[in-house]
Amino acid sequence: MNVTTTTRRRFAAVAAATTSVVVVLTLAACGSGDGTEPGAGGKPYVALVSKGFQHQFWQAVKQGADDAAAELDVEVTFEGPETETEVEKQLTMLQTALDKNPDALGYAALDSEASIPMMTDAESRGIPVIAFDSGVESDVPVTTVSTDNLAASAEAAKHMADLVGSGKIAIVGHDQTSQTGQQRVEGFTQYIEENAPDLEIVDTQFAGGDHLKSADAAKAIMQAHPDLKGIYGTNEGSAIGVVKAVQESGMAGELTVIGFDSGKAQTDAIRDGLMAGAITQDPIKMGYETVKAAVAAIEGEELEPVVDSGFYWYDKDNIDDEEIAAVLYE
Repeated sequence: MNVTTTTRRRFAAVAAATTSVVVVLTLAACGSGDGTEPGAGGKPYVALVSKGFQHQFWQAVKQGADDAAAELDVEVTFEGPETETEVEKQLTMLQTALDKNPDALGYAALDSEASIPMMTDAESRGIPVIAFDSGVESDVPVTTVSTDNLAASAEAAKHMADLVGSGKIAIVGHDQTSQTGQQRVEGFTQYIEENAPDLEIVDTQFAGGDHLKSADAAKAIMQAHPDLKGIYGTNEGSAIGVVKAVQESGMAGELTVIGFDSGKAQTDAIRDGLMAGAITQDPIKMGYETVKAAVAAIEGEELEPVVDSGFYWYDKDNIDDEEIAAVLYE
């Protein structure tokens, strides 16, 4: 199935009331709502454990998973911790999901190594594991559904180089423990080192993807380097934190900000000229392909090692193009 623009726009309308949606999704993740255990209705049961609920990205992933569940006639639960720093809480959720003995498990790891014992447990019990968004340091997952984060972050670096040309730049990352967090810094850094000799990355700070912590990190970098020319934020929270720091420091229009992901705050910042542009993933496709892969694994089908869910660069010039609008999650 091709995920339609109509589906994406329907999601955008639903996601507008972020706080109420988070509450509903959290309740929905606990079961079917009628007191029965997941899978009790006879349908194949796929348990998905994500990195969190605090960003609109994860709500969009859930929308795609729900679309696939309806089309493929399977039951899906979707849960994650409140923030993307709660590794222990996510591991508890993962263990709880395994205890329900699902037919397949989807997992977006906050820590690429911490879950290895549970991955091994799932394999020993014959539960196929689909990694999504971020892989794990294990051969257990039968496939990984994700953005090519090295290529996507290199694309962000290319635009930073084109826009800034020369001088000092910096990175505000969201985490050092997941493959996603590592690769979005690695791809950006590698591109600059190999292709932009007149640019110098003077600092890289990690702030957990939290808006306020990312703003503080960006302010500290700007204070240490008053001649800074640009900052790259590696996810939604990081990028919006950088924008906040630039505004509060009176540097709007003087510092080039490039982000990753979308969400209304980022698209507004781009329309307002506070952010030069960003990389958007395709979270609805990611959720859909994760459930589709899980069903294929349950049926014993061979899967490719990686399913690329895609990415796009967007800025003020193309943000309203049909192809781009279809993958922005607001």
